[in-house]
Amino acid sequence: MGCCESVEVDGSQYATPNGGAPQESAVKAPEKALRKVDCSDEPREIICGGLRLRYAFLSQKGYYPDDPHKPNQDAYSITERFGSKESNDAFFAVYDGHGRDGDLCAQFARDKMCGHLAKHIKKAKDRELKSNKAEIEQRMERHANPSSIDPLAYIELPRQAFQQACSKAHVDCNMAMHQDQSLDDSLSGTTAIGVYVHGRRNRITICNVGDSRAVLGKTSSLAKGTRGALKAYPLSRDQTPYRRDERVRIRATGARILSLDQLEGLEPILDESQNQDDLELGEELDEGGDPPRVWSPNGDYPGTAFTRSLGDAMAEELGVFAEPEMLTREIKPDDRILVIASDGIYEFLTNQSVIDICAKFTDPLEACRAVVAESYELWLQYELRTDDITIIVVFLDEIMEANLMEREYITSRRDDLMSARKASLTMMSPQELEESEHMEAGADSDDEFQLGQDAFRPVRNRMTKEKAQEIKKLKESVESDFADELAEEVDIEKLFTEKTVSEKARIADAIKTSVMFRNITEDQREMIFGVMEPISVKAGTWVIKQGSFGDRFYIIDDGRFEVRIVGEGDRDDGSGGSLIHVYEGSVAKHSHPCFGELALMYSAPRSASIIARTDGHLWGLHRSAFRQVLAQSQGTRKELMNTLAGIPMFSELEEEEIVALAVSFDEIAFGRGENIIEQGHFGDTMYVITSGSCGKSIYGGG
Repeated sequence: MGCCESVEVDGSQYATPNGGAPQESAVKAPEKALRKVDCSDEPREIICGGLRLRYAFLSQKGYYPDDPHKPNQDAYSITERFGSKESNDAFFAVYDGHGRDGDLCAQFARDKMCGHLAKHIKKAKDRELKSNKAEIEQRMERHANPSSIDPLAYIELPRQAFQQACSKAHVDCNMAMHQDQSLDDSLSGTTAIGVYVHGRRNRITICNVGDSRAVLGKTSSLAKGTRGALKAYPLSRDQTPYRRDERVRIRATGARILSLDQLEGLEPILDESQNQDDLELGEELDEGGDPPRVWSPNGDYPGTAFTRSLGDAMAEELGVFAEPEMLTREIKPDDRILVIASDGIYEFLTNQSVIDICAKFTDPLEACRAVVAESYELWLQYELRTDDITIIVVFLDEIMEANLMEREYITSRRDDLMSARKASLTMMSPQELEESEHMEAGADSDDEFQLGQDAFRPVRNRMTKEKAQEIKKLKESVESDFADELAEEVDIEKLFTEKTVSEKARIADAIKTSVMFRNITEDQREMIFGVMEPISVKAGTWVIKQGSFGDRFYIIDDGRFEVRIVGEGDRDDGSGGSLIHVYEGSVAKHSHPCFGELALMYSAPRSASIIARTDGHLWGLHRSAFRQVLAQSQGTRKELMNTLAGIPMFSELEEEEIVALAVSFDEIAFGRGENIIEQGHFGDTMYVITSGSCGKSIYGGG
């Protein structure tokens, strides 16, 4: 993944290839290649037609103990005023490189994609200009200085023409990469996720090649938990062998699709005719972080875990090509947050988790930092390394309705929005299409579409089989060894301290995305608040030492803390090893990263040292209290499992399927008089009453 920075060229900031306004990325100086973090100095605000966009970006180099000098293979591009100084458009993109020259491939795409896109947009507008020449000339004549106006500025391309331009740009950029002599893309390449903002139409077009993602956070009264929370909607779908349609397309070229274990004969090869669905992550091929890959029928190459990319010349004949999947949609007032990120973000975080984290902030830069911190912590917990991570967060504010700007431009099709809607539906399965049509019966016809639930899952689950077995063993043994844990360790009643409303809110925010606390009840949440220990530390304090057995899970309330790792075979010189990450907690910024969760659960040695860089304040949850909360959570789940097992429609489910169903439930508290469901609204939630009572009313006759 390639680290990108703004630089000064001839006294002015580097300009985009298409002659637009400055962009945030530029050619990476060699001496900066090993820089760990590159991020916005401060959030930036731009006006794109009827939209106000506040955005920030952050790119962080991964930690690779076997190759500490490996460059960041991510790249990003942010172009304001795309195409001209008068433009109302913008372009945001993230590129995730892979292979030996992956950083060069990502940087090539970053530097060249805008130029190819501008070229093909101009060609398409030239064709539109010929069709609408008379009307455009009339508009120019009404201008005080017609010669100063570019006639193409009056043209907005219809959806189909714009998407064709985008597709050609990606294909041309891919071909140019193949021909470039400064890099070898035979077994290297990059993914590409781009979002083009059509300012005067309050719409966006998403172009996706590979498994990076664009996700939208939208206000929804149906969002679980707090009313008015943001719900995550995918704007792209991962192009990997997990998708059956992509597997069928790839296999048509003669390619094989196998995991590494299957390739080596350690796992059986599945009969595709018996598997008509998308593969389930973490269940079928991915138990040990071993995803299905694309292989030549004639050799053990290229082994790509994705089905589309830029570069990867040897994989291209196997169907791994650069044609993007695209989606064009209108921005609505309830669309609030747009996230564009590489797959390193989504390895262990769901789309919803990412949006939940971003929604806690009013500053997009702080949102970037919080998401990266959470993702990085999970990488450190579940892996011996971390991936490169790049994210762009855009906060959306509509300041003018699109129909008020229609007089400013000419397009060949005014019904373009509905065409875009129909095109988006072609990306959906028949079941999803039926659900979408059902939604439209009680909502606006251009309401949000939904991709399948598979689009919400993490791209991969890299937890090893051994760790998965430990989790299962822990869950099975919680109740049996709970008494021993109490006898050996602390009395939680002695740990209990009252917390202020503000302190509880900060702790609640911190544990919101934790897998272990996601399904706890309100009573259990209050217990966690009470047993959290306030811990003050001085600069230089070693909170955790690598290799020691942990006894606490920590939340940073305030202060900066270094993460250091001593590599295998290296000796600690007293510093704690290489600095790979810095956590920053801040009450003022509502940022409270966590660490220590995994070692606490598995009684495993700490994988890194945490050292206070400044004076700070932590909240600590002792292992004994943690186990008790976990045990209570398991007990609550068992009650729910018994209830679900007694429902006729679930009577044929196996025990493990009932367990999975119970785990998927969240607790929602309703006050007296609140509506749980409303007549006439589309229902997508099943409820089980655990306490209290409710009534039913039906309005209307006949």
